[in-house]
Formats: sequence, C-alpha cells, structure tokens
Amino acid sequence: MSLRKNTVVPLEIESLSSDGNGVGRVDGQAVFVPGCAAGDRIQARIVKDCGRYAFAIVDQLLQAGPGRVEPDCPVCGPCGGCCFRHLDYAAECRAKEGFVQDAFTRIGGFDLTVEPILPAPSPLRYRNKVQLPVGTGPDGHLTTGFYAGRSHRIVPCSNCLLQPEWMDQAAQKACRLLEQAGASAYDETTGKGLVRHLFLRQGWHSGQRLLCFVINGDALPREKDIAAALAEEFSLTTILVNRNTANTNVILGRSTRTLLGPGRIEDTLAGVPIRMGIHEFYQVNTPAAEQLYAVARQYAALRPEDRLLDVYCGMGTIGLSMYADCARLTGIEVVPQSVDSAREVAARMGADRAEFFCMDAGQAAEKLARQEGYKPDVIVLDPPRKGCDAATLDAVVQMSPRTLVMVSCNPATAARDARTLAEKGYQPRRVQPVDLFPRTKHVETVVLLSKLNTKQHIEVELNLDELDLTAAESKATYEEIREYVLEHTGLKVSHLYIAQVKQKYGIIERENYNKPKSENSRQPKCPPEKEAAITEALKHFGMI
Repeated sequence: MSLRKNTVVPLEIESLSSDGNGVGRVDGQAVFVPGCAAGDRIQARIVKDCGRYAFAIVDQLLQAGPGRVEPDCPVCGPCGGCCFRHLDYAAECRAKEGFVQDAFTRIGGFDLTVEPILPAPSPLRYRNKVQLPVGTGPDGHLTTGFYAGRSHRIVPCSNCLLQPEWMDQAAQKACRLLEQAGASAYDETTGKGLVRHLFLRQGWHSGQRLLCFVINGDALPREKDIAAALAEEFSLTTILVNRNTANTNVILGRSTRTLLGPGRIEDTLAGVPIRMGIHEFYQVNTPAAEQLYAVARQYAALRPEDRLLDVYCGMGTIGLSMYADCARLTGIEVVPQSVDSAREVAARMGADRAEFFCMDAGQAAEKLARQEGYKPDVIVLDPPRKGCDAATLDAVVQMSPRTLVMVSCNPATAARDARTLAEKGYQPRRVQPVDLFPRTKHVETVVLLSKLNTKQHIEVELNLDELDLTAAESKATYEEIREYVLEHTGLKVSHLYIAQVKQKYGIIERENYNKPKSENSRQPKCPPEKEAAITEALKHFGMI
C-alpha cells in the first residue's frame, strides 16, 4: 500500500514508543502516530513517508484502546510537555514499564524481567520547580506558558496541572505587575526586551517558596514594589533577580542578587536537610524521589564498615540519605554551587565522615582509582541523560566495588551503560522503574549490578556469526550512516544531525564533537523524520 503524504490508512496501534508516539504497521512498515493509546483503531493520515517507516496523525478514532481517556488539559496538544494526558495513569505506567523493559532487552541485550514500576504518589501538581518563558500574547499583554515542541513559540498556559496552583497564579500576577511597571518581554529574534523567564521553586515539606526574575538587563522597574506585592500575596520566602544578557538558549545567567528574603529556601529530601537557590539540581517530584532513594538504599545494602562513593552526586542527597549505613562517604560533582551545598548539608547533619569534591566525574573517578588504598565497597552512579562516559565506567570497574547502583533518567543510556559494565564483569541483577514524571514520556530507573565471582562463575557463549562481523558493521562511519539514510529514505542528513542522534543513545565518541565553537551559537535540531531515519541506520549497523 502506498503511504504517500495525505494518504488515509486504517491502523491498529500495537504499542507506544519511548517518545510517546503510538506505533502501528501497514504491510510491515512502521507508522508513528502521536496522541494514541495501545489498542486504538484509527484512520491515520500520513504526513511523512520515510521509506521504511512513516509519520501520521489521527484522522479519525474508530475504536478507543483500553486506558484512553479524555485529556484534562486544553493545551496539552500544542504544548507537548504532557504526551500522556489522553491515557489513564495505570496505562501510562504500563507503557513506561515497557520502555524500560524494551531498553534492557533490545539495547542492553539482557534476559531479565524488570520490576513492576513504582507509580508516583500523585500524577497531579507534583512539580516543585518550574521555569516559565515570558512573552507577549496575542492580545498584546505579557504572558507565560511553555514552548511548543521543537520550537521557542510560547503556548500560553494559565493552569498547568503539573505544578502547584500558586505557581500559576503568581506567574499571572507577576506579568500584570511587570506590565503596569512598563517592563517588556524579551524577544529572542531581536535580543531586545527585558523579562526572559520566571523561575519558581517550592520546598515540598517546608512549604517555603522562591521566585526569581530572569532578565535581559540589570534591574526591573519598580522592582521592590513588585517584590513586596508578590511576597505578601503568595507568602514568598525569597525573591531573586538573575541577570542573563547573553544571546543564548541557556535560561539562567551567572549573576544573581536577592530582592527579598535570605536568597535560598530550605527543605528535606529522604531525611536530608537542604538549602537551595536556583542553580542547584533537585529532583522535581519530592515524594516520588523519596521512593526512588529508598530503592537505591535497599539495593546498596551497605554495611557499617563500607565506603560509599557517590558519582554525579549533585547536592549530595542520595549519598547523604545513606550516610548512617556506611563508614565513609565520598561525593563527586562538577557544579560548584552543588558541591558547596553538599558540604553545607553535611556540616548541618554533623556528617564528619563525608567529603565532596568539585571535579568532572570521569577525571575524579580516575584519580580516586589511582590512589593506593582507596577502594569503595559500593558506588552510586546518577549520571545526566547522556549517561556515563567511558572514563568514568573504566575507573569504576578499576576500583572494583562489591556493588554498583545506577540511577538513570534515560532507560536507553542506562541499558547501554549496564551492557558496558556487564562486559567488564558487573551483571545487572534488578531493574526498578520509578515514575518521577507523570503525564510525560520520562521515567527513572534504578539498576543493581554486582560483580561476578570469577573463581566460581564463568559463562562462555560463542556465536560464530557474530565473530564474523566487519568493522563497518560493528561501528559505521558518519559517511556510511549518511549514505545508508540517503539510499533507504531519500533524506540527506548532516554530521551534526547524526551526532545529535548518537548522543541521544549515548554513543558520541568525543565529548566536543560537533559542539558549537561559541557558547552563544545556536544549532539546528534534527527533525523527527531524519532522527527516525538515522536511528534506523544505527540499528542496521548494530550500534544500538
């Protein structure tokens, strides 16, 4: 059957992809459709035929699959932040559990069953932080909202169901006060205008509230009056102004001053007391994060005499939540503000057996691995979405801990890193999905890995077909990937786009490959049809 653009075809949605799209097939060809539920029967209108797969939209819903519900947000479609508002929460959790299982089976190559997912305590208004872009609405007034997918076009939203109501209300009131004071919204295309973002944060247990204005300048008009009015109405603990005059997509600038209050707010996470401003990383769903930390602590199974190494430690909260279980804690983090916070928290806890170093994770791990006598018994890894780099994994293996606990926000890179560790002697034993981000496509995963006892446990499996792989099949060059995509889909893709997709799956060889020469430079993002084509090529060459 031809899948030319605007062709309408009957389609049954078999499953959901990890980016939230429904997946169906026409004569064996995969068709990706947003806004679907597994089991939906639809008439799908093709919007892009890429040869071996296609993209479509729902032209008509013929029969709803189990779990489909009416979306409860009027802007969830154009906003794109919540890709699962058309599913009931149980169906969403089943889908996310499937994402993790698929990653560890397909990317990791493991024959193990992941644990049943831990749902979030609540799928509504769980976020303790939000960064809202400020723009000019269709009516000419200042407004906040969220960027539409793959754009910087603001979709106005006055009632986001992911965040506490006071954040929506404070943002609306701030826009009115700013407009009355004569402040304008920043325009990315011209670099003019004053107010760029509103940053709001809440201590989940303490109830303390923070508001920060991110501005393209030094000061707001009538800023003290605005701060006083907002603080009184919304019980704000502290109000900040962050200066960001750079032509960049980075939200926060380097300079921050305090308009009101102490400049930071306090909270607790898994019993760890913290203080935070705007630069510190902090899990956005506190109750669900405490569930995740409990799993990590269980998997670590620390003994009183153990040394614990917490890599990518942020403010130190994971390691410090296990501090009472071990003899010594060492944390590694590259963000200076986070390291300062970790040291301060440790001091407040009286944790004199804890130390924190501000270093790149890979470099620090290598340095510790070379130190005579330093041998952690348990290592916790909590990397960013791109996963761990090769230097970190090599150093971790060299230190030879008894147990590894990996906490990941990306199942694909978690599975990839687990595969690398398994090749070096650390086998995944348990994999626990935890839903920290209800209604979105994201899911956290905790992985327990333990070292094989080589004196007692030797497994050898030879596959003669695999031994005959050529170098090109095991690791294709950029040109080979480009040629494959062009031949099979007719699409021309750049090295930049290939690098972006490789990075998504954690297989960029060099840290700085295809990065902009200037931090103010902007790079085009790979379109979805080209991303899918490159992904297919990476699968063909056995790279994912």
